[in-house]
Amino acid sequence: MGTEQIRRWQSGALAHGVTDPFGQGPLPWLRGAEQYLDDEGNVVPWYVDLSVSRGEAPARPHVPGPRTADDVRCQVKGFASAGAVAPGAAIDFRVTVDPPQQFTVDIYRIGHYGGDGACHMTASPRLSGIVQSAPLAAGRTVSCHHWWQSWRLQVPGYWKTGAYVAVLTTADGYRSHIPFTVRDERPPAPRRYPTKEPPHAPALDADLLLLMPDVTWQAYNLYPEDGRTGASLYHAWDAEGRLLGEEEAPATVSFDRPYAGAGLPLHVGHAYDFIRWAERYGYDLAYADARDLHAGRVDPSRYRGLVFPGHDEYWSVPMRRAAEAARDGGTSLVFLSANSMYWQVELGPSPAGEPDRLLTCRKRRGDARGRSALWRDLGEPEQLLLGVQYAGRVPEPAPLVVRNADHWLWEATGAAEGDEIEGLVAGEADRYFPRTALPESTERILLAHSPYEDTEGRRRHQETSLYRAPSGAYVFASGTFAWSPALDRPHYVDPRIQRATANLLDRICKHD
Repeated sequence: MGTEQIRRWQSGALAHGVTDPFGQGPLPWLRGAEQYLDDEGNVVPWYVDLSVSRGEAPARPHVPGPRTADDVRCQVKGFASAGAVAPGAAIDFRVTVDPPQQFTVDIYRIGHYGGDGACHMTASPRLSGIVQSAPLAAGRTVSCHHWWQSWRLQVPGYWKTGAYVAVLTTADGYRSHIPFTVRDERPPAPRRYPTKEPPHAPALDADLLLLMPDVTWQAYNLYPEDGRTGASLYHAWDAEGRLLGEEEAPATVSFDRPYAGAGLPLHVGHAYDFIRWAERYGYDLAYADARDLHAGRVDPSRYRGLVFPGHDEYWSVPMRRAAEAARDGGTSLVFLSANSMYWQVELGPSPAGEPDRLLTCRKRRGDARGRSALWRDLGEPEQLLLGVQYAGRVPEPAPLVVRNADHWLWEATGAAEGDEIEGLVAGEADRYFPRTALPESTERILLAHSPYEDTEGRRRHQETSLYRAPSGAYVFASGTFAWSPALDRPHYVDPRIQRATANLLDRICKHD
């Protein structure tokens, strides 16, 4: 297979063995923008320029017909020095541009913004782009840690915590993306007495902390998708340009590299769907990423709930211990996708000594005792925290069948017992495993029991779970990839799921 034949879909959802029926191209969170065609004739929207929508002069030059950069020619590709940055701190971008020419970096914050889906925050000056050195490979582990810094963004102290995207655009109209998070790192709020909370309770930073699944994003990243050197935890290329499977994939991948294709991770839209909906309805949100949870930068006691809004499959031991401590301390957990906490991973430093820049998962290669890296094979099934666990792929979307419709989660949704919510079981599914231990709880209920056919045509079922821990914390697991898209994605929105999610978050966030 020649490099000119490499297409984006070959390392997308199909190649990763994960069905993603919700793909909307590289910019899934925008609304009502003018549309253009990329190099393969696919429709992609351009970014909303909010100054134009207000009737003002354009805030930046408009490049007609932007085209998506690829990993064969690498017209413009880049990555950030960190997955998350605190307000007032700096984040560096390392970018390669071929052929060398000027480029700009526009920074957007993801949110509702009247339906636009993103807000333009700032832009770089015109920067001189260079062709960076080829990626380094140690075995099949690919890294660009040796690239020169191209631009430093000093994040203003007043910027809101949130999910951000840096948009790279070259003078000749090619474009790529770098996602990052501005994390919550505020000092504790001053205490005011008298207060309804007991004196020992910590001051809250926000009701809910969203944790962006950057560890899982990197596990799926096949950069460079060039038919030669790119590799993820799922795939690599052989000498003839054929895509190899998991047995030939590396056990270690690096965060020091761009994301393949348009520069956005696989399934990134699932997190953005929840963000748009939650910010539209005014939930009190803070943000961090999975590596913040791993590194101990998250204090769960400062939030009423931790929300895992997207596909979150790869967890380190410190991540799991932090989530368990959160639940046991009274902080609720909300898992809005399926196949969460499936593989156990390790995070290590880069060759330059930067912490948490290498991701290692030995998968089914076996440890010293011959066990795979599955949490359930290591003696800690994910059901012990989630209440359900991964059951398998869903090749074709199926209805979610409502169960226990008199429960408060389904209140005012209009859903009755046995009602089918079309297409809500999709991608992957979780269920309750009766021979697997359950977490300690004071209440436990299954809120959906949905039949579907697996990849071999066998009848399976999906389940949505909710339980209450002895601490009072709720733990919710949707058990399907389709829950977040039903909140705000065009053609997938379902008012019943919107209301059920609001019922859950309102119960978690209530101020006694």
